[in-house]
Amino acid sequence: MKKEEMEQVAKKAEVLIEALPYIQAFNRRIIVVKYGGSAMADPELQRNVIKDVTLLKLVGFKPIIVHGGGKEISSWLGKIGKESEFVNGLRVTDADTMEVAEMVLNKVNKRLVTMVEELGVRAVGISGKDGGLLKVEKKFSDGKDIGFVGQIKAVDPKILFDMLEKDFLPIVCPIGMDDDFSSYNINADDAACAVAKAVGAEKLAFLTDIEGLYRDIKDPSSFISRIRVSQARELIESGIIGGGMLPKLGNCIDAMENGVQKVHILDGRLAHSLLLEIFTKEGIGTMIFPDDADI
Repeated sequence: MKKEEMEQVAKKAEVLIEALPYIQAFNRRIIVVKYGGSAMADPELQRNVIKDVTLLKLVGFKPIIVHGGGKEISSWLGKIGKESEFVNGLRVTDADTMEVAEMVLNKVNKRLVTMVEELGVRAVGISGKDGGLLKVEKKFSDGKDIGFVGQIKAVDPKILFDMLEKDFLPIVCPIGMDDDFSSYNINADDAACAVAKAVGAEKLAFLTDIEGLYRDIKDPSSFISRIRVSQARELIESGIIGGGMLPKLGNCIDAMENGVQKVHILDGRLAHSLLLEIFTKEGIGTMIFPDDADI
């Protein structure tokens, strides 16, 4: 074997050795992955994300995927001549839109199941309606009725624990039911956060369309790779964080205040960002961790 080839093999071995302590530390621990954004729109990125989660499963993690599908919902609404309307980032969801959203999310869900199964791992796709997983009530936006948009009020994780115990990889789409058994669309970030809290996840990873947190989004040098919960709260209170990242960071803090050990915000557009964040010392996104953790 040539010297260059030997060096390449040695580098691969170093990567595996670096990953070993993380594999040992999180063996049989639950990790919830919120999957959405541009990573869902690109077929190659989609395959990479599924490969990452499948690998986590095969090395001993217990992953749960909670996915969105907003771009596909908007596309299908356009096909039937219906415009998408948003209020404070939430889709206004009348009865027709709800029907399309549920159809599209279930279609996405089964596509992801198929991709996981093709890699040799058993997966089960469910919605928040199955087994009473996600109970909701109507959500209002600044007092405005925006239709069938759900606010999660209770989570019954039994169906998830049952699937994990039987060695399945659960894939959840964010549809829930209210007390009258009406269907509601749920923000996928909210659903992932609620699921992570309910199952006591070790980690909650958000695959997003940005690299992570910045103190100043216009200044690349202000990137935050690691931050304590109290510091993250200060970012919100100071007004530094705004836009779509504000509710996401709020979800992160809420998750950690309710039992989730670490939260990761990653760029889902970057191939294998999930593996790079979890299995390397430097990481690649933003990790939020408890104030009393020794990191």
